[in-house]
Amino acid sequence: MVGDELRQEPHDEPSGEESENESDTWQRLSAYAYLSAPERLEYVAVMRVFCGTLLADLAVPDVLGKLVQAGHPAAALGADTLTARLEQLVRWGNLLRSTHTVTATSIAEYQRSRSRYQLSKLGERVQRDADEVLGGADAAREVSSELLTLVDRGLKEIAALAAAPGGTEPQQALEKISTLFAQFAEFAESVRDFYAYLGQVLARYDLDGAEYQGFKELLLDYVQAITEDVSFRAPRIAAHLRAIWPHLPALLSRIDAHASGLGALSDALPETRVQRSRGRELADWEGIRDWFADSDGHGSQVDQLRDATMRALQSLLANAKRMLRSASGEMSRRKDLLRLAAWFDAAEPDEAHDIAIAAFGLYGARHLGVAPDPDLSVPAYVSWWNGPVVDVPVALRERGSRAPRGRSAAIEDHGEQKRRLMEQAREQAAARHAAAAELRSASGRFGQVRLGSAAMRLLLELLTTALGNAQLHKDGDDFQLGTAQAADVDLGIRLTAWRTPGRHTLLRSVDGDLTADDLTLAVEGITGSVTGGIAGSIPEGVTNTAPAAAAEEASA
Repeated sequence: MVGDELRQEPHDEPSGEESENESDTWQRLSAYAYLSAPERLEYVAVMRVFCGTLLADLAVPDVLGKLVQAGHPAAALGADTLTARLEQLVRWGNLLRSTHTVTATSIAEYQRSRSRYQLSKLGERVQRDADEVLGGADAAREVSSELLTLVDRGLKEIAALAAAPGGTEPQQALEKISTLFAQFAEFAESVRDFYAYLGQVLARYDLDGAEYQGFKELLLDYVQAITEDVSFRAPRIAAHLRAIWPHLPALLSRIDAHASGLGALSDALPETRVQRSRGRELADWEGIRDWFADSDGHGSQVDQLRDATMRALQSLLANAKRMLRSASGEMSRRKDLLRLAAWFDAAEPDEAHDIAIAAFGLYGARHLGVAPDPDLSVPAYVSWWNGPVVDVPVALRERGSRAPRGRSAAIEDHGEQKRRLMEQAREQAAARHAAAAELRSASGRFGQVRLGSAAMRLLLELLTTALGNAQLHKDGDDFQLGTAQAADVDLGIRLTAWRTPGRHTLLRSVDGDLTADDLTLAVEGITGSVTGGIAGSIPEGVTNTAPAAAAEEASA
């Protein structure tokens, strides 16, 4: 594996500061490449050799000697292979070539010692984090709750020193601040690690009785004690921080003037990044303030700690419910399935078939006892994977029995649903009768009246049916529309349409207007003619002008 193989060329060429930032980010990420390489164990062994000594300056024979002394399998590597590994670590940025002057008494000794390597800062940080993950990733880390008391006490003392007349002595303040932030960092890190482990465990659904009892006591006693301690100390710590905050800029300035440390290096060499000790920057104080108090409206870490505890208790309750349901066969079978998978992995093909039959009861199809649908014909060449399935009754699937269990369910009363549907039908019928009355009253003057939505829908419904029932007669090269009628007996209404060349009938409604070209429309009652049939169907108080208007349109 070559370091450059992990890098892909960008499609767009970045420029300026953006390109430089991307290059730095890529170099830092490349330092993790040896942890995923095929020879990762050899690389880790080599990096541990360099991390074991401060300012290690080692050549290939020195590294081989330390590997042999540690008894690591990587000691079997040859000098050429080890050199290739070291050069690859140099390309990834984990090692640096040393500028150490080689003193040799012979040419052979010079050839063995001319290439010397030392650890880079980035490589040391990556290996340290990797060893920490490998050493305690799955361990339950104890929360250092006693440090919270020390943090409270330290903030109280710093607040008293900051508010003292004439200010505090810089060296004394620096010592207390360094101690305070070291204690707080240890406490916060232990809280994060413990709750990460707790979430990993509670996500399991295969806890047995003993494990559940242990985690129940852990949550109810240990976690509750941590939450109560943090909830008790948080308001006091927040009050101390509020007292310190007005004096903080002046206090940090006095400390920097007294002991600038590596801060002077950043002033002399602006391109050099200096990471100050914790507590020397205002951002460090903002971090501890946000941990104990809600300063930006997004909640403090104390609030998140309470929420995490509540979620853990809910997960514990879910596991308790699962264990109570285990009597009905609904419990997790994860351990049993893993054991069964191991048997399958170690079994021969014939033994695997026997294990499958014994574990799942998957005999031949003739033993299922469920007849397929007789009306469904499935060709023999259709795969079982793609073919139709057969519905197996629940009793047969779960208990292997066709006998029904339990008493018959009571007949459901649908009286309320029937009343609701009947009322809805009456409302719809009344709305259609009102729309029919509106159409009868507007017949012959559609261009002057704006119909409602229901009336317009009824008119279009009748017109569609009438045109569908009409007969076409050929007159020369043109087709003539015969009688076009549509009636609704329930509504007592009939629509008649006939072709009138040059006539444009405008139908207006609240939803929009519709123009029917070369067409005349008339609406009448279903019991009589255009003249006599409408009067009996029009509601009281409505003047019937449809017959005369329809006749006028017809003569026109």
